[in-house]
Amino acid sequence: MSDMSALALIGVLSILCQWSAWRLKIPAILPLLLVGMAVGPALGWLQPDPLFGDLLFPVVSLSVAIILFEGSLTLKLEGIRGHGRMVTHLVTIGVLITWVSAAIVAYLLIDFGWALAALFGALVVVTGPTVIMPMLRSVRPQANVANILRWEGIIIDPIGALLAVLVYEFIIASQGAGMLQATQAFAITVAVGFVLGYAAGKVLGTALRRGWFPHYLKNVATLAMVLGVFALSNAVQHESGLLTVTVMGMVMANTRNLNLDDILEFKETLSVLLISGLFIILAARLNMEAFSELGLPAVILLATIIFVVRPLSVWISAIGTQLNFREKLLLSWIAPRGIVAAAVSALFALKLQQAGWEDAELLVPLVFLVILSTVVLQSLTAKPLAHALKLREPPAHGFLIFGANITARRIAKALQDQELPVLLADTNWENVKQARMENLPVYFGNPTSEHAANNMDLTGIGRVLILSPYKQLNPVVALHFMDWFSTGKIFGLPTNEHEAPARNQLSESYRDRLKLFGKGVTFSKLASLTFQGAQMKTTNLTENFGFEDYQERYGNRAIPMFAMDERKMLHVFTTDHTFEPKPGWQIIALVTVEETASEQSVKQHREKDD
Repeated sequence: MSDMSALALIGVLSILCQWSAWRLKIPAILPLLLVGMAVGPALGWLQPDPLFGDLLFPVVSLSVAIILFEGSLTLKLEGIRGHGRMVTHLVTIGVLITWVSAAIVAYLLIDFGWALAALFGALVVVTGPTVIMPMLRSVRPQANVANILRWEGIIIDPIGALLAVLVYEFIIASQGAGMLQATQAFAITVAVGFVLGYAAGKVLGTALRRGWFPHYLKNVATLAMVLGVFALSNAVQHESGLLTVTVMGMVMANTRNLNLDDILEFKETLSVLLISGLFIILAARLNMEAFSELGLPAVILLATIIFVVRPLSVWISAIGTQLNFREKLLLSWIAPRGIVAAAVSALFALKLQQAGWEDAELLVPLVFLVILSTVVLQSLTAKPLAHALKLREPPAHGFLIFGANITARRIAKALQDQELPVLLADTNWENVKQARMENLPVYFGNPTSEHAANNMDLTGIGRVLILSPYKQLNPVVALHFMDWFSTGKIFGLPTNEHEAPARNQLSESYRDRLKLFGKGVTFSKLASLTFQGAQMKTTNLTENFGFEDYQERYGNRAIPMFAMDERKMLHVFTTDHTFEPKPGWQIIALVTVEETASEQSVKQHREKDD
């Protein structure tokens, strides 16, 4: 295979793996690693070392630097304590227990010295949001367990990476030196990393906050500066670059009044373009014989990490919390390893082998074995376990409502009265404040942002209603959540866009979703009726009062929105709905208030006077 064909193959396979992960609702790292192993050592189609030559090491180094920087951007120190005692314990006490326990077991079972055992222990600390989030969407554990796992993955990602980098820096510093010299070299490396990382984070943060870069250059300028600082740090002090970019990201994450939403959103695209290809390359370099050479000790090590180390970490971290036995059991089982462990272990193994550490060649297959085993095993078994423990949320029939205006709030209240989960989202603070005063769950911000992906609790939510006046943002929200939920679960209100010139019309893929509540029911119409006093009303259908009777009674005064059947399943009225409400069902509608006799008399007198 030619070099051009090989590079094209990496790109095509990267996208196919990401698409497969999305369709199957599994962590993307699983198909990426499996496909990389298939086209690399299994079939021999892709051989990264001859393909990249001397560029392989710099490509992997720069990619890992970007991964660590992007991960550290999510670590806000003031927010660690804000997610509950259990999360705080897991990312502090739990990290220490996992690191030490895994290192001891690796030292006893594998042909590792204390240095490599400590590095292995640090690498398997990290779970990460990229593997946790898809698993949570599939398993649907109860909200308290889901929140603990989600925030543990988000916070432990940069903490574990920083720990692994520090252990690696100490190993490099101690090579061929006494303890005093090693400690001095390590102190210099740490000092350079923290000082240079802090300075670079402050400079870039100031540049972004003051608008020194035009909007279209922000992401590219950030990426370029990260790569430049990484190279500069390595030039100043050997192997200090990874620590520098990690500190740089942490400094920016904790800088006040610095909006990082655009950069965090760029991370998603970067993951597809760069990280996906990186993992195929790393997996293609694996030596399949190394797995067999690990033998029974590796299996015992893996079992110890899964069945002993993780439960020990969870049970000790849970001291002083209100978690019950079943919740701790489920938390003990779900801890898949992910991107940081794979990328960093491959880079460290490369560097350590170049530095003369022969045993380092076992580091990558051992870490990859942990990743594949935990992701596959827990993806297959976490859902049945949660079901057996009675910790699964009911089917996701709830609604995310984009818009927290008065009409949306009344609809949300009506759904809430039917015991359906609802979550409002809006970028207007006044609307959000009113929703909170009415005890409605609400998210303040853009629901398509990276912040929303990490902070917005969608437990029990499986459908989206778009009830906002934001014509530019509505299509973005609709298209974004088509990737989260199926296409038929996104509902928007019809508009008059089809009458506008072609250049001003919304995309056809979005207009196809504009079928909510029936023909001619626009946001303007709903807002006007609400302002005029229309109310949400729930009506029971009976044998003597069917849906036809309902329509005859209310006529144009009612806009049927939802129908609740006898099984408590909610159906949404659209322009092409196929269900027919039956006796025993309930109709939830926006109903115009009837005029009283006195109001009609006043109106007639006014007409006569005119």
